[in-house]
Amino acid sequence: MNGRGWVVGNRWDEVDEPSRLARVSVIVTHYAQQAELERTLHALANQDYPADLLEIVVADDGSPTAPVVPAGVRVVSQPDLGFRAAAARNRGVEASTGEVLCFLDADTSPEPGYVRAMTRLPALLPEAVTVGRRRHADFAGIETTAPVAAAAPAVELPEPQWLLDAYARTGNLLDADDRSYRYVIGAVMACSRAMFDDVGGFEESFTSYGGEDWEWAHRAWQAGAVFAHVPAAVAWHDGPEWAGRAGVDRLSEGNAQTLALAAMIPVAGSTGRGLFPATPDVAVHLAGDASPAATFLCVDSILASFPRATVILDAAPAALALTSDPRVTVGETPDARVVLRLNHPVVMGEVDELRKRLADLGQGDEGRLTLRSAEGTVVGEAVSRRARRREERWGQPVGFASGDLDASGVHVLADEPHLESWVGGWGGLDRWT
Repeated sequence: MNGRGWVVGNRWDEVDEPSRLARVSVIVTHYAQQAELERTLHALANQDYPADLLEIVVADDGSPTAPVVPAGVRVVSQPDLGFRAAAARNRGVEASTGEVLCFLDADTSPEPGYVRAMTRLPALLPEAVTVGRRRHADFAGIETTAPVAAAAPAVELPEPQWLLDAYARTGNLLDADDRSYRYVIGAVMACSRAMFDDVGGFEESFTSYGGEDWEWAHRAWQAGAVFAHVPAAVAWHDGPEWAGRAGVDRLSEGNAQTLALAAMIPVAGSTGRGLFPATPDVAVHLAGDASPAATFLCVDSILASFPRATVILDAAPAALALTSDPRVTVGETPDARVVLRLNHPVVMGEVDELRKRLADLGQGDEGRLTLRSAEGTVVGEAVSRRARRREERWGQPVGFASGDLDASGVHVLADEPHLESWVGGWGGLDRWT
């Protein structure tokens, strides 16, 4: 590792020092699962991690009977107001003291090396969010004190193939992107307390199964998190994966989750195709005080190329056609996934390469992009939300590379471009630039 506490992009593979042992709080979410909880607590008592650095908090979601736990294990409870795993996890974090947080569900029992493997990266890299390997087994009839690693393989159930495929395809999330939140499972997740506090807790409006971990992981990624799958960190879930569970209306539950997340995760592939999200994906700030004609043509060409963008002006536009479009605003720039600040009014023509670079910004190593017009003039800079968050966190623009693009389809406008030819569609660059 570079010794600075951060890496470029998502390059957790650069972290190669020996593990630093931090104080770890394990938050175990529970509801009326005494036998499963006993197995998990027994497994945690047999970790190869130093016991004096391990704190265990059971976060009970209002069980009818309070969970029975060994001495030294803390229990925090909340009223039973439905499925509120998100709120229970938050209460568990509030009651904990560890530098690194390790989340488990009561029915998900870890192998002896789980905590050590899961917490290594967050202890060294505060922006790391790790997800373990959740395997499945039928523990019916097996003593809760039986060693998990020895007992589980004989009663193993299938793992979700889509998740195995995703980890293989992304190199254990080394090649994560804006939709990789789908591969972060709250029942086997860890992060630093600093990152959790920075991102904010789990969204407590979730009151049915599923979605709260994906929503949190999305916010973490957008806040500059480093995602890593740790296949050596194995925990065994008692029972089949979601697709194999009896009595589940998968279509209705899946639709409910998709509808909830479509509003909370406004990234391509996760939200509506035509609806405008509450926070735009791309925000373009046109700085300065250009002529009404140049402002109109610039804004119109931007929205023609990026119809779901928001354009922010420094002053109220003179053109009525701009004031009537809700995508054109004045004042504060929204916290978009990408903010493009233009220092000159431009006309956008063929911008496929710019569109692709903005779509990719912040998902790989590149977090900033200097934009030059076809004439070679630097006309602006685009910065991803992930890069902005890291700059806020570290006090300097670190953790992402800066790129540049000579955009052949972007041209600097004249002070007074010929608007009639623009709106009429019969003009050319000689009339506008």
